[in-house]
Amino acid sequence: MNDMKVCVAGLGLIGGSICMALKRAGYKVDGWNRSSSALDYAVENGIIDGAACPFVAYDVVFVALPPEAIINFIDCNKFKDGGIVTDICGVKKFIEDKVYSSKRNFRYVGCHPMAGKEVSGIRNACAELFDRASMVITSDGRTDQVALETVRKLTRDMGFKYIVECSAKIHDAKIAYTSQLAHVVSNAYVRDERLESCIGFTGGSFQDMTRIAGVDEYVWASLYLKNAAEISDCLQNLINSLSVIKAEIDGGDVEKLRKLLLEGKERFESNKKMMPSDNIIVTKLK
Repeated sequence: MNDMKVCVAGLGLIGGSICMALKRAGYKVDGWNRSSSALDYAVENGIIDGAACPFVAYDVVFVALPPEAIINFIDCNKFKDGGIVTDICGVKKFIEDKVYSSKRNFRYVGCHPMAGKEVSGIRNACAELFDRASMVITSDGRTDQVALETVRKLTRDMGFKYIVECSAKIHDAKIAYTSQLAHVVSNAYVRDERLESCIGFTGGSFQDMTRIAGVDEYVWASLYLKNAAEISDCLQNLINSLSVIKAEIDGGDVEKLRKLLLEGKERFESNKKMMPSDNIIVTKLK
């Protein structure tokens, strides 16, 4: 049993899975949640060891809440002197700026586990959620190096396959393209009236495109607006690409269309061989 005292605030899918992964690794983990139902469920099912006592008792507090709620939680609670507070939010620059806008007695490290499901809530949490996933850890010159190493250790112990380290700004630019844009596209795709008459005509491609259309609108609307400039840029690039493809389909020239599709295919294949840039560090854990 690891003697580090850990608390997870926010017992949804990700927060609950963090609890389960840490307990699998031998940590004692307490939990806190804004509503009692998830907290009760977590206690009754052994997802956590108990309800959180005052947060000053913990060496590490993971905050698994939406962006505004994270800042409200941090501002309204007291933490251990020199303790570590780490959030798992899908936008990092907003959180980082807010944390460092005031003098804090704790050490902050930003995280973002690249894992999830199309369903939410503590009842869908599982210890294996992170086993093939990356954990993005953000830092800058203000980040305490001992705290950073502690978060790396917790990441390894939770079973992640990779650690990806970069600045908050780089994180937000990458996530706008790889995650947030995909969610926007999925939601836009199902807003077509053709959805109402497609039963029996769907296969894997339809399921891939629509799987994440039903995510929590309260959480994701907030994430989009906290990273609006980056997402807007990604959307414009996508609109431009779609316009080019549409023009070739409307034009009816099969050779031009084939060339366009081949360009996309080759770009996708070449991307598999690319290495991270100098300002991104990728560590394979297993």
